[in-house]
Amino acid sequence: MAEHNETGSQGEDLAVAYLEAKGYTILATNWRSGRNELDIVVQQGDTIVFVEVKTRTSSFFGEPFHAVSREKQRRTIVAANAFMEKNGVMLEARFDIISIVMHEDRHRLDHLEEAYYPLA
Repeated sequence: MAEHNETGSQGEDLAVAYLEAKGYTILATNWRSGRNELDIVVQQGDTIVFVEVKTRTSSFFGEPFHAVSREKQRRTIVAANAFMEKNGVMLEARFDIISIVMHEDRHRLDHLEEAYYPLA
């Protein structure tokens, strides 16, 4: 596995553990709809939350969440709509980003709730 794929996978594992510790119910990880992917889908009460995870080994070029472009947001929203339709989900939806900077023996995780909204 390429190093950046391994870093991303480790970041997603950290994000899942963080969300579980916060009481979220994990519904899916790495869920695909065509070419679009949802990193993590969780439920918190009456809300379904679609979580994009961005992991980097350094913040030298900016925080990882800055890498979630408007195009990436659009693709995530398309996949979220497909997930809700396929699974008959009738809950309020939210889009979060978990940003992780990994160091050799530690990491920093930032959870941005309501990071973006679908455009009408």
